[in-house]
Amino acid sequence: MKYDVVVVGAGTAGCLAAKTAAEAGLKVCLIERKSQKEIGEKICGDALGEHHLKTLGLGAPQHGELETRIEGVKIYSPDLETVFTIKHEDFSGYLLNRRLFGQWLLKLALDRGAVLYDLTQCLEPIIENGFVAGVSAKNMRTGEKIRFEGKTVVDASGFVAVVRRKLPKAMGIENEVSNEDVEACYREIRQLKQEVKGKNYCEIYLNQKVTPGGYTWLFYKGSAKVNAGLGVCMHGEFPNPKNQFYRHVLTNPLFDGSLLLDGGAWYDPTRRPLDNMVGNGVIITGDAACLVNPIHGGGIGPSMLSGYLAGKTIAEALEKGDLSKEALWPYNVRYMADYGTKQAGLDVFRMLLLTCRDEDLNYGMKYQLLTEEDVLKAGLGEEFHLNITETAKRVFRGLKRIRFLNRLRITVNLMREVKAHYGNYPKTPEKFENWRLETVSLFEEARSKLVE
Repeated sequence: MKYDVVVVGAGTAGCLAAKTAAEAGLKVCLIERKSQKEIGEKICGDALGEHHLKTLGLGAPQHGELETRIEGVKIYSPDLETVFTIKHEDFSGYLLNRRLFGQWLLKLALDRGAVLYDLTQCLEPIIENGFVAGVSAKNMRTGEKIRFEGKTVVDASGFVAVVRRKLPKAMGIENEVSNEDVEACYREIRQLKQEVKGKNYCEIYLNQKVTPGGYTWLFYKGSAKVNAGLGVCMHGEFPNPKNQFYRHVLTNPLFDGSLLLDGGAWYDPTRRPLDNMVGNGVIITGDAACLVNPIHGGGIGPSMLSGYLAGKTIAEALEKGDLSKEALWPYNVRYMADYGTKQAGLDVFRMLLLTCRDEDLNYGMKYQLLTEEDVLKAGLGEEFHLNITETAKRVFRGLKRIRFLNRLRITVNLMREVKAHYGNYPKTPEKFENWRLETVSLFEEARSKLVE
């Protein structure tokens, strides 16, 4: 079977890639190992910022896909004594009915002419003359092997990254992601005995003893339902997230008499994007390209954006009859200019939070060594400045925690350096290697200064 574009995975990135490419008149197929009716079902936090829909020119779906409106995020200190309320249009949006939302995105792609092959498992990329020329797959109904030939392939297969992991090294795309850059997560949807009023903020709880390098979340979905879960960094000897959830979250009186509606575990790659996401005839998108927000782990919006950019870039390249790495390079440039720079800066901020002791966070939040505005600006990918007057105040307040204050200062400076570096992302592959080496150096410096 021959197509212009073979998209592996019918998740948020895959559906947007297929929709965008099909809109441009290309012959597109979507390969998905789930059955069609299961598409959209995913262990997930289910939160989506409204601005992502606006950026992509998508009207809000109207048939139950959006369950609850959220106004922002509340972040709780480990001792629960301090709460930061982060309210901004980038942090407001919806909690989704994940299956219905996935079905809506799928319909957008199919309505534009994309063809779906469900219950079809991608096995590996087909490499010919240094180009990805399609994928081999298996029909899970019959066991039959199928060959999908494509002028280009989009890896939208999520964390498993079935195409990316099997690309030859010569493609210049990272095959593996370090465990230290991955969160192991466990989540349940719970039906409470009664509705909890006034819960229109996503709640995030920091506690290094419960969730080392991660956090616990409670997202209230309406109809007395809660999306509750936690993530832990897979660094060294990390605890089992399901055990932590049952030991520390379900013991909350909130869950007395609650019913389990759905539960499960998954992995979240919380780091900067892959330095390069394209090769000859291939583009990597969504979780497969590590496009999750490094701080809160949200990946639906960036995945959708990456799918859209992939489809757009492929359509432009096919018009010129060139699907080389050079022709697909604008995808890298576009993504880095938009979200990539922000995510790289947040990766530095993540390193600070990874190793913050609970007593530092308690003190820092209580006495405003780290302020709500700092967290908001960091979350928006904006610079937050420690000006001289402000620094003097913080030092005076923070004499007991001068080490934490010093690490905060280092973080701010490194975030600024990283963002300036990403602002100079190479416009062509020729200058990429020098840029990549400098990237490695910057993040090694951040790790040595911030991660103990």
